[in-house]
Amino acid sequence: MISNLRNKERLISPSLTAKFSRWRIFKDKLARYYIVLGGISVIATVILIFFYLLYIVVPLFYLPQIKFKEIHLDYPQTTSYLGMNEENTIGLQLNDQGQGTFFSIENEKLLKKIQIPTSKNVEIKITSFATSHRNKISIYGLSDGKGIIFYPNYATSYTDSSNTPEITYPLGTIPIQIDPEYQPLNLVNIQADKEQIIVAAVTEDNRLVLTRFSQHLNELEEAPTGLTTIINLNSLTATHIIINSLQQALYLADSQGYLNIYQAKEWENPQLIQRAKAVPRDVKITALASLVGEISLLVGDSLGQISQWFPVKDNNNQPILSKVRVFNEQHAPIQAIISESTRKVFFAIDTQGYIGLYHATGHKTLKVIQITHLPLKLASLSLKGDKLLTVDSKNKIFFLDINNPYPEFSWQSLWNKIWYEDRQEPEFVWQSSAASDIFEPKFSLTPLLFGTFKAVFYAMIFSIPIAIMAAIYVAYFMGAKMRRIIKPAIETMAALPTVILGFVAGIWLAPIVEENLLSIFIFPLLLVITIFIFAYYWQYKFTWLRQWTQNGWEIFLLVPIIVGIGFLALSVNKPLEVILFNGDISQWISNHFGILYNQRNALIIGIAMGFTTIPLIFSISEDAIFSVPKHLTTGSLALGATPWQTLTRVVLLTASPGIFSAIMIGFGRTIGETMIVLMAAGNTPIMDFNPFQGLRTLSANIAVEIPEAEVGSIHYRILFFAALLLFIITFTFNTFAEIVRQKLRARYSTL
Repeated sequence: MISNLRNKERLISPSLTAKFSRWRIFKDKLARYYIVLGGISVIATVILIFFYLLYIVVPLFYLPQIKFKEIHLDYPQTTSYLGMNEENTIGLQLNDQGQGTFFSIENEKLLKKIQIPTSKNVEIKITSFATSHRNKISIYGLSDGKGIIFYPNYATSYTDSSNTPEITYPLGTIPIQIDPEYQPLNLVNIQADKEQIIVAAVTEDNRLVLTRFSQHLNELEEAPTGLTTIINLNSLTATHIIINSLQQALYLADSQGYLNIYQAKEWENPQLIQRAKAVPRDVKITALASLVGEISLLVGDSLGQISQWFPVKDNNNQPILSKVRVFNEQHAPIQAIISESTRKVFFAIDTQGYIGLYHATGHKTLKVIQITHLPLKLASLSLKGDKLLTVDSKNKIFFLDINNPYPEFSWQSLWNKIWYEDRQEPEFVWQSSAASDIFEPKFSLTPLLFGTFKAVFYAMIFSIPIAIMAAIYVAYFMGAKMRRIIKPAIETMAALPTVILGFVAGIWLAPIVEENLLSIFIFPLLLVITIFIFAYYWQYKFTWLRQWTQNGWEIFLLVPIIVGIGFLALSVNKPLEVILFNGDISQWISNHFGILYNQRNALIIGIAMGFTTIPLIFSISEDAIFSVPKHLTTGSLALGATPWQTLTRVVLLTASPGIFSAIMIGFGRTIGETMIVLMAAGNTPIMDFNPFQGLRTLSANIAVEIPEAEVGSIHYRILFFAALLLFIITFTFNTFAEIVRQKLRARYSTL
C-alpha cells in the first residue's frame, strides 16, 4: 500500500503540483475578495439607508425664512383694510373713507380705483370697520347705525378686453340697518357662512347689537332685514369684539382687561356666561383674534404678550375659558393678530415694526423680524399662509414672502405633553388624521416609543426563559440522537410567516385567552409546582424508572403531565371564576383595580411575538452552550462537581457571550416586528403598561400610515423620523451588545 502511494506521488509532476497550487491560491483570493466585497456592500447599504432617512428628516429642522419688500404706490392714503387674491398677485387697499385701489403686487402698478357706497348723505361718516380673515367678508359701520357689507372679488371679468377685479355686495349696495335706534356703530365684527351673515356691533350709547341676515335675498324686499338682538352693556366699555360662529359665542374685550363671553343657542337671547381677567392691572388688551377652528382665542396686550385661551371643563364639568399658554417674545404693544386658515399658526404685529411668527399648540416662537421702525397698523394673510401684506403708520405697504413648511415640528411636540384644544390637560397624543376639516394633527412619538418597548418587554419576558432553558437542556442534557431531531424542529418555527402568526393571534388566540383568562394565570403556577414535585420524585423515589430511561429522555415523561395540567387549568377556569370573581375576572379586575381589559392586548403580543423570537434565541444559545470545550465539562466533573454545578459555574459562564448575543439579536428582531403587532395589538397609541391594554409600535405605525401620507408633508417626514429613530435604537443596542459580548468573551476565554 505504501509503495502504491509512492508510485502515485511520482506520477504527479512538479509542474502539475504548481498548477494546482496556483489554482488554489486564485480561488482563495477570489473567495476572499468576494467576501470582503459582500461585507463592504452590507455596510454601504446600511450607511445609504441611514443617509436617505436623514435626507428626508433634515428639512423638519429648517428655520422659517421671511423675505420682504416695500410696495410703492402713487396713491397715498390711510389704510383700514389690506387684502390679496389667492394667487397673491393683486392687492386691495381701502382707507377710512371707503376709497380704495386694486394694485399689482408684482409690478406695483395701480389697477383700479374704487369707492365703497357708504352713504349719499355727507353727514354720515364711517365710524368702524371689520373684516373676517376666514372668509374675507368686510363691513363698514356708519354713524347712522347702518353698515355696508362687501367682499373683494378677484375673479376675472372681461371689460374692454382687460381683466378687472371688482367689489361684490352680498346684501346690495345700499347700507343696511344694523341698529334699530340709529346710533353710531363704534365697534363691528362680521362672520358669514353659506346660509347667513352675522354682524355684532357696539353702539355709541353702549349697547351690544347682534343682527343676522340671510344670504338668500327675497326679491320682494326693497332692502334686507335682519333678526336683531340687543344687550345693554351698562358701564362696560368694549374695545374689541369677535364672533365665534362655530361655537355660537361672542367674545368681547373691555377697557378693564376682561374677556366677556356670551353664549347664544341659534344666536337668540345671548347670555353672559363668563367674565375672565385676561391681562394684569394697568395692562390693556390691544388685539383679539381666534385661531383656525374658532376654539382658541388669542389676546394681545400693551406689554407685547400674547396669550392663548380655550375652554377647559371645571370640576362641575362646565367649560370655562382658560389661559393655556403665553408668548412674550415681542416687547411693544400688539397691534393685530392674524391666524392662518389651515394651521395653528399666527402672526402678530406691534408698534415697533416687528412681526412675530408663532405656532400656538407647540408654544413655539418660529421667528420675530423687524421690517420697519414705525408702528405697523394692520396686516392681511394669504390663504396658504405663505404671503403677508402689512402697512405702517406712514402708509408704507410691505409684502412678505414666508417659507414656513413645518411649524408643527418641535422636540417638545414629539416628546413632551402638549395641551391640545378640547383636552382637559396636557397629554401625549398621536393622531395624524381625522374626518374634520379643522382637525389639528398630533405627532407625539412618545406613545409609539412606549408601545414599542412595551411590546418588546412582554415578548422577551415570554421568550427568553423558554428559549434559554430549552437551549440548556437540548445542548447539555439531551441525548445526541434526540438533539438531532429537536433542534431542527424548534428552528423550523422561525420559518412561520409573521403575518400568519399575527392573524392567528388576533382572530383565534385573543378570544380564547379572553374566555380563559384565569387559566392563563393558573397554568404557570401549576406547571412550576408540578415540575418541582416531579423532580423530587424522580431523584429520590423513581430510581427504578431512571434505570429504564435513557439519559436525556426524562423530559418526555413530563409531556403528558404538562398536557394534563393544561386541561386541568381549563376545566377549573369557569368554576373558580364564578366562585372567586363573580363569573367574570376581567370585569372584576376592572372594578377593583381600574384596569380595563381589551381583547387584543400586550399579553397576546407577548405570546405571539415570543413564538417568533424563541427559535432565534434558542438556536444561537444552544450553539454557544454546545460549543463549550468538552475538556472543561469533563474536567469539572472529574474534580467532583455535579452536572448542575458544572452547568452553572463552567458551561454557562463560558457560553455567556453567545447567550447574551442571542438575547440582543432577539431584542432587535422583536423591536422591528410589524405584522404581529399590527394585527393583534389593537393598534391604539396609549401610554399604559397594563398587559391587558393594547399598544401601537413605531414599526406598525409606519406600516399603517406611510401609504396614505402625502409625500413631503410633515406627516410623511415625521414617519421617516420614526424610522430613523428605530434605526438608531436598533443600531445602538446591537453595538452595545457587541461590546459587551467581546468583553465577556475576553473574560471567560481563559477558563
